[in-house]
Amino acid sequence: MATTEHPPPSRLRTWMLEGLSDMGKQGGHTGPHAQPEPPHKGQRWWRVMCLTGVDYFSTLGYQPGIAALAAGLLSPVATIVLVIVTLAGALPVYRRVAEESPHGEGSIAMLERLLTFWKGKLFVLTLLGFAATDFLITITLSAADASTHLVENPHLTSALHDKQMLITLILVALLGAVFLKGFLEAIGVAVALVAVYLALNVVVVIVGVWHVATAGHVITDWSSALTAEHGNVLAMVGVALLVFPKLALGLSGFETGVAVMPHVQGDEGDTEEAPRGRIRDTKKLLTAAALIMSVFLITTSFITTLLIPEKEFESGGQANGRALAYLAHEYLGNAFGTVYDVSTIAILWFAGASAMAGLLNLMPRYLPRYGMAPHWARAVRPMVIVFTLVGFLVTWIFDADVDAQGGAYATGVLVLMSSAAIAVTIAARRAQQRGWTIGFAVVSAVLLYVTVANVVERPDGVKIGACFIAGIILISLLSRLARAFELRVTSVTLDDMAERFVRDMASRKMRFIANEPDQRDKAEYRDKIEQIRADNDMPEQEDFVFVEVTVTDPSEFEASLTVRGEVLHNRYRVLTLESSSIPNALAALLLHVRDSTNCTPHMYFEWTEGNPFANFLRFLLFGQGEVAPVTREVLREAEPDRVRRPRVHTG
Repeated sequence: MATTEHPPPSRLRTWMLEGLSDMGKQGGHTGPHAQPEPPHKGQRWWRVMCLTGVDYFSTLGYQPGIAALAAGLLSPVATIVLVIVTLAGALPVYRRVAEESPHGEGSIAMLERLLTFWKGKLFVLTLLGFAATDFLITITLSAADASTHLVENPHLTSALHDKQMLITLILVALLGAVFLKGFLEAIGVAVALVAVYLALNVVVVIVGVWHVATAGHVITDWSSALTAEHGNVLAMVGVALLVFPKLALGLSGFETGVAVMPHVQGDEGDTEEAPRGRIRDTKKLLTAAALIMSVFLITTSFITTLLIPEKEFESGGQANGRALAYLAHEYLGNAFGTVYDVSTIAILWFAGASAMAGLLNLMPRYLPRYGMAPHWARAVRPMVIVFTLVGFLVTWIFDADVDAQGGAYATGVLVLMSSAAIAVTIAARRAQQRGWTIGFAVVSAVLLYVTVANVVERPDGVKIGACFIAGIILISLLSRLARAFELRVTSVTLDDMAERFVRDMASRKMRFIANEPDQRDKAEYRDKIEQIRADNDMPEQEDFVFVEVTVTDPSEFEASLTVRGEVLHNRYRVLTLESSSIPNALAALLLHVRDSTNCTPHMYFEWTEGNPFANFLRFLLFGQGEVAPVTREVLREAEPDRVRRPRVHTG
């Protein structure tokens, strides 16, 4: 609110704080010292699908192998169950999420509306912890898997066998460098990688299906072994349902699909309040990605199960974690196989791009707004550097091991998907849509079952997620504490009566009295004036305007301020405000009055009774407490020039 002059920022600072305009957001957040730039119009939905697809489609690099290890000969049947859950469960859920939360916050925003006060903030921070687990582990796990494919290539094994950690760190750094360059460059890279990777997979699938069809005994041998092992169809389905939680990584991609939603172009008539075109095209994005992936999941699980010996899927086998790459080398030669390896490595490396885009869209929408991150957290490039450094730390902790990170990745994905299913169930119930409510409730039950089963089997995922949650909450609370005396009011608006009071006072000394409203009767205001005059030894001819602040939700950090004026008992002029913090509201009002009148306002307080430390905690948690000294401290931070600073008097 203050108009204090600051030295011009350096070129590096200006570049770092360019804001989010290159993220395709209309009206997105910007860095505090950034020059405003015209918003981009976003990208066509199929291009954004490629961005989320580098995460979703890249799971083909390891999903067939996971299915084969989990279900054995039953892998195609278990994969069909996965596809049914994808198309009949996850897809409808996230199409509804796109409708309910079209700005990329996903189910977190939907659930945030259900809770208020600090419990709502802590709940959101917990979900953000799982989101950070999902997205950050996506970055590090994909880079580690890419380095695994590189190290295990027959031509490079001898040269790179002990360099996996170094290669993974380089890949994470390169991903960060792409986002430091700009978001549009990231989308262009994603489109090229997805197009090449899917084309190569089409070739591998066609060749694999051809070999299965021409070698008739392969199908009969498989069906005979399957019948001998499981007996009948019902038994097969039952076993497939039991092993389904192990295949849950094949559901990844939906959360990032919604997270990158603000980058979808939409229609010319779209507004931030009603982006109908963006919602429609995001549904196309989600549906197209799910259908493409479903076809590939079924066909690849079929050909890998029938054409690859079972022992090759096990640890140390040539198809472990790279089943389709094995088929590419086996049936199309080492030249094509190497091209396929390069494509797989590239898309696995860039799979972190959709996760990075999701983080850059999600975190700045919550943490700075809660006061739980510095101002620069609203800008892209500083956050890219932070996430890249965290990626380095996670890679080092897990020694670039894919299997070690798998549990945390699955836990993050499944918790977010379960929360999305629960959120849309509640939304459908509130809309009195009985059929959708029942359907979404069934999906919620399935996803909760899968989540619990995954946690029971791999509890390390919850432990890692808990570390992320604890880290986010701790850092967020420390940041909130560090910014406790920051001026948080984004704008001040006075109604006509309040403007009249201020103009009238500008002709003489401007005196305000901070009053905690009680009965608001004539005696309250008369006694308050007499007390202020006595405490400050002031003559009776001095007149005052009362200022009364009502605390709304003290857990909110930033908000605009509306000031209303009224005359009570035909005598006492009162300005009423609503804010999350009394000291901040008073300081913002004083600075606004000073700037609009070029006069120095004075405000008079009573000392607050009670323990100073307890009162300070009341201020932090409830927006009240030590009002007088905190108001003065907020003014001191907002206006370093003592001559221009509004005066605070306490008696």
